[in-house]
Amino acid sequence: MYSLLRKALFTLDPERSHYIAMQGLQLAYQLRLLNRLPAIPPRPRTVMGLTFPHAAGLAAGLDKNADYVDALAALGFAFIEIGTVTPQPQAGNPRPRLFRLPEQEAIINRMGFNNKGVEYVARKLEQTAYRGILGINIGKNKDTPLENAADDYLFGFRHLWKFASYMTINISSPNTAGLRDLQQGDMLKALLGALKQEQQQIEKAHQKYVPLVVKISPDLSADALQALAQVLIEQRIDGVIATNTTLERQGVEQSAHAKETGGLSGKPLQSRSTETIRALHSMLQNRIPIIASGGIMDTASASEKLKAGASLLQVYTGFIYKGPAIIRQLATL
Repeated sequence: MYSLLRKALFTLDPERSHYIAMQGLQLAYQLRLLNRLPAIPPRPRTVMGLTFPHAAGLAAGLDKNADYVDALAALGFAFIEIGTVTPQPQAGNPRPRLFRLPEQEAIINRMGFNNKGVEYVARKLEQTAYRGILGINIGKNKDTPLENAADDYLFGFRHLWKFASYMTINISSPNTAGLRDLQQGDMLKALLGALKQEQQQIEKAHQKYVPLVVKISPDLSADALQALAQVLIEQRIDGVIATNTTLERQGVEQSAHAKETGGLSGKPLQSRSTETIRALHSMLQNRIPIIASGGIMDTASASEKLKAGASLLQVYTGFIYKGPAIIRQLATL
């Protein structure tokens, strides 16, 4: 059934089809049609002090503004990550900015953190019934200078922590100029240090520990990844998501969209992301858990990432191409 629906949606502009699909999902939830879905048998695992009902979660990007959390939860995800959310609303990059590569089961996007801002998301989460594990992915506004980036991340943390099971620090999107520079050196240490201090203050004042997770790029050199891993350990970061999208175009060279700027996700990212996980796992030595994201399209690609050292899985492009059935498949791992 989903293959027929996808065929129809793929005849439309990608952003328009995304909106229609999400509105349709919301309607199905409101009509209680999703209640008919069979429950997914639990395979619980504890990561970052949180108990997940199974391994398969939703990556950030699908629901940027927390508009569809309850409907998405009804599909059976073990956890949901919303965002990326910036302090102030921003429109993102000019359209077109989202491109499908169906033959390669891939997507290229240069969305640019388009979202309605922290205050809107907080209002939506106040109204959300979901009480499962929720990740909130935060970033900086496009016009915020890099030297002031910590202010934006702290703003997001301070205003959204009470809704979050964990907070993800997005410093690896390729679609905000200079953002990936925050993965390196003194800027990385300063940013994570400020957020860890805030985390400790929130725990002391409110008796709630909110794990901090860093989302990293698959395009880091071996030396850069080693340096980043050392900072994550030193700063006692609670988790790491590997990986965000890639600027490389290996595997999609023949696509009409291959030369579009932006981050590539989906099946062509699978090997690159897995290699990053494997290298990172060796560097971290089980001191920080890894959440796999990037090229998870089926149980084989998911198993590959778990064997490389990941503890949890996140899907986005795989969900677009395979539909809700992928959740149940990954939940068996």
